[in-house]
Amino acid sequence: MRSPDPSAGGIPGQRGAVAWLTGLSGAGKSTIARACAERLREMGAIVAILDGDELRKGLCSDLGFSREDRTENLRRAGAVAALMADAGLIVLAAFIAPERAWRDALRAQIGVDRFLEVFVDTPLEVCEQRDPKGLYRKARQGLLRDFTGIDAPYEPPLAPDVVLPAATCPVRDCAGVLVDALLQRGFLGEAGRLGRRA
Repeated sequence: MRSPDPSAGGIPGQRGAVAWLTGLSGAGKSTIARACAERLREMGAIVAILDGDELRKGLCSDLGFSREDRTENLRRAGAVAALMADAGLIVLAAFIAPERAWRDALRAQIGVDRFLEVFVDTPLEVCEQRDPKGLYRKARQGLLRDFTGIDAPYEPPLAPDVVLPAATCPVRDCAGVLVDALLQRGFLGEAGRLGRRA
């Protein structure tokens, strides 16, 4: 793993890592990833966000939502995340990734020493109340099939590296927990020795 080029800024000693935020649709994965990225950038870290919805608009626009296509979607996302981590970035990846086997494959693909499984633990009833895209309503009406949490299963992590109870924990606090996890594992280099600035 390479450290970021000092001429490009960044925290001295920063090491590439991938924090994979998994949870139901509407759990708060993308919102927490953005808040965490803001905190990390305030500290001087070089950060990238990979968002499942955004990747489906470009790199994965040719894929549907069959099991095979979802597997390929995550494989591509994992390959991109690994390349970014190779370049020394902290990558915050927000994807449902409902199956444990898929997440285990991502850990192996990216590297066990630089992969954090982050469970955004928001109950289904809370996600349905939020329903920012109206997807749960459509799924309940039978307009969406194989929707995770309704007629397709979500397998919660058995031993996640980080758990974020996003239904009761404010977004800023969830972001802080994730920043602390990255600090404790030494991915933020001198920021861990000098203490957080944010």
